[in-house]
Amino acid sequence: MSERFEPTALVVSFENLRMTDVEVVGGKNASLGEMISQLPQGVRVPTGFATTAHAFRQFLATDGLADRIQQRLKTLNAEDVRALAAAGAEIRAWIEAQPFPADLEQAIRGAFAKLSAGHSAASFAVRSSATAEDLPDASFAGQQETYLNVVGIEDVLAKMRAVFASLYNDRAISYRVHKGFAHDVVALSAGVQRMVRSDTGAAGVMFTIDTESGFDQVVFITSSYGLGETVVQGAVNPDEFYVHKPMLKAGKKAIIRRNLGSKLIQLVFTTPQEKAKSGDLVKTIDVPTEQRNRYSLSDADVEQLARYAVLIEQHYGRAMDIEWGKDGQDGGIYILQARPETVKSRKDGQVEKRYKIKAGGTVLAEGRAIGQKVGTGPVRVIQDVSQIDRVQAGDVLVTDITDPNWEPVMKKASAIVTNRGGRTCHAAIIARELGIPAVVGCGDATERLRDGTLVTVSCAEGDTGRIYEGLLETEVTEVKRGVMPTIATKVMMNVGNPQLAFDFAQLPNDGVGLARLEFIINNNIGVHPKAILDYPNVDADLKKAVESVARGHASPRAFYVDKVAEGVATIAAAFWPKPVIVRLSDFKSNEYRKLIGGSRYEPDEENPMLGFRGAARYISEDFREAFAMECEALRRVRGDMGFTNVEVMVPFVRTLKQAERVTTLLAEHGLKRGDNGLKVVMMCEVPSNAILADEFLKFFDGFSIGSNDLTQLTLGLDRDSGLELLAADFDERDPAVRAMLSLAIKACKAQNKYIGICGQGPSDHPDLARWLADEGIVSLSLNPDSVIGTWELLAR
Repeated sequence: MSERFEPTALVVSFENLRMTDVEVVGGKNASLGEMISQLPQGVRVPTGFATTAHAFRQFLATDGLADRIQQRLKTLNAEDVRALAAAGAEIRAWIEAQPFPADLEQAIRGAFAKLSAGHSAASFAVRSSATAEDLPDASFAGQQETYLNVVGIEDVLAKMRAVFASLYNDRAISYRVHKGFAHDVVALSAGVQRMVRSDTGAAGVMFTIDTESGFDQVVFITSSYGLGETVVQGAVNPDEFYVHKPMLKAGKKAIIRRNLGSKLIQLVFTTPQEKAKSGDLVKTIDVPTEQRNRYSLSDADVEQLARYAVLIEQHYGRAMDIEWGKDGQDGGIYILQARPETVKSRKDGQVEKRYKIKAGGTVLAEGRAIGQKVGTGPVRVIQDVSQIDRVQAGDVLVTDITDPNWEPVMKKASAIVTNRGGRTCHAAIIARELGIPAVVGCGDATERLRDGTLVTVSCAEGDTGRIYEGLLETEVTEVKRGVMPTIATKVMMNVGNPQLAFDFAQLPNDGVGLARLEFIINNNIGVHPKAILDYPNVDADLKKAVESVARGHASPRAFYVDKVAEGVATIAAAFWPKPVIVRLSDFKSNEYRKLIGGSRYEPDEENPMLGFRGAARYISEDFREAFAMECEALRRVRGDMGFTNVEVMVPFVRTLKQAERVTTLLAEHGLKRGDNGLKVVMMCEVPSNAILADEFLKFFDGFSIGSNDLTQLTLGLDRDSGLELLAADFDERDPAVRAMLSLAIKACKAQNKYIGICGQGPSDHPDLARWLADEGIVSLSLNPDSVIGTWELLAR
C-alpha cells in the first residue's frame, strides 16, 4: 500500500494515485492519477476522486450482500443468455437498494464538497474502474457503467451505487467466466471527475498505433460532435485522422490521412428542467447538415491531440488507447482516460495469416473494415437485444449497433456487420479481441442484407470492408516476418492502395519501387480532374456529384489536391525513411472515361493503350491544369509534410523531345531534379527508351523498367486483347525483350544511375528475377505476395 494514503482509505483524490494503485482503484482511476501527477504540465486531465476496493468490499459485506451474490452465481450457466440476464438483473437490484455504510458516505460527501467548492452547479462524470480492468491481456472496455452530467451530492451517491451494481451486468459476468476470473476477486472503484463540456465541443478516442495493422508510427484519432459516448458506443460514424509521429516531432504538417464521418447525432446535457421531467442526464440531438459536412476538429486540434498521445505513450512505454474531449466553452483539449491497447501490440510478429478473396462478387454493403480476416455464413439480422438468442454459431451477426452486453453472443458469430460505428467503438474493439472480422458503419446493412442469405464478409481489402453475395473462395497464406538473408539486389514493393500500406510495410522490403496514383484517383476521388477544374460551370448532375465528394474541403480543387497528397503521404509514411517511387497518373483515355464526368472530356480512342497517355498527356495544353494539381499534391508531400523519401516517376515517355518538355514542366511546378534531394526517374517501357537509353538518361536520375508495356511493344502484342491465341505469346522472358532489358541495365550502370524493374514479370517468373539480378539490376519491385518467396530464391 502507498505512503500517499492509508491502507484502509475509503476515498482517495486523483492527485494521490499512481499506476501502482491498480489493485486499489482499478486501471482507469489509477491511470488518471498517474497522468495528473506525472505527465508534463501541458497535458490537461480533469481532476476528481475515487472510492477504493476496500470501500467496495466493505459495502458488499453489509447485511451479507456478498454471500447472497456468490450463492446466486454459483449455479449460473453463463452460456444461457436468458438465465444470465435474470441473475444479473436480480443482483443489480440488490446493490442499488443497499445504503452506503455511514463512514463511506461521509468520506464521499467530504471529497465531493472539496471537489465542487465554488462550483455548486458544476456537472460531474461518475465512472467505473474495475481492479482487473484494462490489464494488458484483457479488455473490460465498456463493461461497467458511466454516468455523465451528474449534478449535486445526492445524485452522485445514487450513481455511485449504480456503478457498483454494474460489476454484475450481463457482459461483465460472462466476460469473467470466459476469461477465468473469479467474480469476487474483481472489485469496483467509482471515480468522480469534473466534466469537460464536450457536449458543446467534440470528443472521441485515439490509439497510439494503427488499430488494424499494428503499425506503430502513427496516432489514429476518431472524433465526433458532443460527448464521446457516441463514438465509444458506435452510435455515430466519426471523423478519422492519422498523424505520423516522426513528422509531428520534426514540426511538419503531420496529418497524413483524413476520413469525413457522417456524424448524424450528438449527445448533449439535458437542461435542469428536462432532467426534472424525464430523469435523463443526457439526450441525443441531430447534427445540422452544415456541421456534418465539415470535420469536427481543426488540424491544430488534431496535432495537439497527437502530441498528447505521444507523451502518454512515452510515459507508459507501450501502445495506448485514450479517450479525450474538447471543451466547447474554454476550447481546451482534455484527456479523460488512458489504458493499454490490448490487441495489436501483443501479437506475435513472426508468422501471420493473410486472407485474400480469389475472385470478387456482387457487393451488398460496405463500411469500415475491422481486422484483416474474411468470414462467411448465413446473415442473422438482429433488431434489438430481445432477439440475440437467435444467433447461432457461424452466423454473420447484422445489427444497427452492438451493445457491450452482447459480447456473449458476438463470440459465436463468424463476422459482425453494423449500420453505425467507427473503428474505435466497442463493437470494433471486441471484434478485434475475439479475432472476428467486422464491418462497421455500413449505414443500411440491416435493410440491404436479408436474413438467412449466405454472404462473405471481407476485411482483407484495406480500410473498406465489403459484404459479398454468396460464399466466395478465400486464399489463406502464412507470412513469415523474420529477418531475411542479405542479398545484393534490393527487393522493393508495388503498392497501389494506400489503405494497405501500413500492413505491407511490415513485410521485409527496401522501399516502394512503384506507388500508383491511379488507385488513389479512382477510389478516393472518383471524379475526372477536368470536371473538378470546370466546377461550378458543369451540368447539374455533375455539379451535384462534385459537391458530394468534396464535402469537408475548401473547394473541389482543394479536395483533389488533398486526396492525392493524403494517399501518397500514407504510403510515404508507412515506408519512411525508405525510398517511395511515385508514378505520375498513368490512366489511358478509356480508364479516365470511367471516372464521373469522364465521357465529357475524353476521346473515344480505337486503341487507348497506344493513345493519349503518359508524358504526352501531361505536356498537352488540354491537360496542363489537371497535371498541375497532381504536381501540387506531390510538392506538398515532399515540402510541407516532409516526406523527402518520395521520388517521382514519369511513365510512357515516347521521344527525347517529350523527355525534355516533361522534366521542364515538372521543374516549373516545383518538382525540379536535385531540389531538396528530389530524384526524377523515367519508366522505361517503350522500345525507344532502351534503344536511346543514354540520351534519355540525360533528363532523368535513372530508369524503372515497366516490363508489361515493354513486352507488349517489343513483341507487337496488345496486352488488353482478350484473345487466348495471343496470350500464350506474351512472355517477358522472350529473347527480344531480354535484349531490351539488357540495353537499359547496361546504360544505367555505365552512368552510375538507378535501374530497377516494377513490371509484373519478376513477380510471375522467379527465373526472370534471378536473370535480372545476375544482369546487375539494382532493385526488383514486386507484388507484396511474392516478396518473401523471391527474396528467398535470390538468397539461395
